[in-house]
Amino acid sequence: MGNRVALEGNEAVAEAMRQINPDVVAAYPITPSTEIVQTFAQFVADGRVDTNFVAVESEHSAMSACLAAAVAGGRVMNATSANGLALMWEILYIVSSLRQPVILTVVNRALSGNINIHCDHSDTMGARDTGWVQLYAEDVQEAYDNLIQAVCIGENMDVRLPVMSCMDGFLLSHSYELLQVEEDEAVREWIGPYEADMPMLDIDNPRTYGPLDLYDFYFEHKRSQMEGYPPAKQAIVDEGERFGQAFGREYGLVEEFMCDDAEFIGIAMGSTCGTLRDVVQHLRDEGVRAGMLKIRAFRPFPTEEIVAALRGASAIAVLDRAASFGAHAGPLYHEITSALYSFGEQIPTNNYIYGLGGREILPEDLRSVFEDLQQVAASGQPADPVSFLGLRE
Repeated sequence: MGNRVALEGNEAVAEAMRQINPDVVAAYPITPSTEIVQTFAQFVADGRVDTNFVAVESEHSAMSACLAAAVAGGRVMNATSANGLALMWEILYIVSSLRQPVILTVVNRALSGNINIHCDHSDTMGARDTGWVQLYAEDVQEAYDNLIQAVCIGENMDVRLPVMSCMDGFLLSHSYELLQVEEDEAVREWIGPYEADMPMLDIDNPRTYGPLDLYDFYFEHKRSQMEGYPPAKQAIVDEGERFGQAFGREYGLVEEFMCDDAEFIGIAMGSTCGTLRDVVQHLRDEGVRAGMLKIRAFRPFPTEEIVAALRGASAIAVLDRAASFGAHAGPLYHEITSALYSFGEQIPTNNYIYGLGGREILPEDLRSVFEDLQQVAASGQPADPVSFLGLRE
């Protein structure tokens, strides 16, 4: 059995990294993820891990070094935020295209400009099509648990994809929580040793990585890359169940809260789900048939599971902590409504953009969402195109 320990989110992630003991961490600090690599660097200096820690000159170099280490045959991890993730952009695509299971903690932060160091999801929403699996944590416990599971999801031989384990900046990264930290040996036994797949340093079987790939074969290679995502979706489910059997906390693609008979359902990702859950409980106590759907896995997108959870609702609210400039609405809204349309479900759906740059989301804000949904259900017409929750007049 593990121990109950009070840790910041960043400390909890660094502790999980220590227990995983990766071969290589190549990192460049950026707020609010700096504490992760800073704490882990101390573990390296103290001899508590065997990791080769590479201090580089930028985030682009950090992900480049991670890619090189992964291709060479190592278990590789890193952490970043916002502008740092954006500077990695070019290499993110290459890592996924080469099917290297690099694990990256992203402490979600608003992208500049203007300069802002607080939470929204613009960084990882911008990276949603880079080919990385994306998991989002509601609390510090889940951030710790997600990182451990991410290793086994990405390294699954039917998957071999990189994974972003995401948690909200400051709201989780700098908040203390009493969480269950498992024993080192239990974690390492659960993960198991790393099995490299066709490492470049296998000199008896030489291979070429990242060659020029023009119109003769590029299309076919992209199509073959897509074959990794259905197994990744299943791996998230399987590893979540296996984690639950070992440690008592089971995870899936989504989490339903009072959705079975819900007339009005709010959908969110990240730390907002905790507040939304409380609001739904209070509304239930008042006789309102409210529900919450938490999206834990954004990539691969769990279309069937989401549609099954929403079927039967009278009105839906999708909460986006990111803007999609020039688009009809927010990125999560587009995914949800596309999923519903594909399965022939015509449920009136409101979109709310909220919390940009760390703007606080209050219970009364979320209560107003469900008041809106009651009006939507009565009229059958959703708001168009988007509402801004918590915006000053």
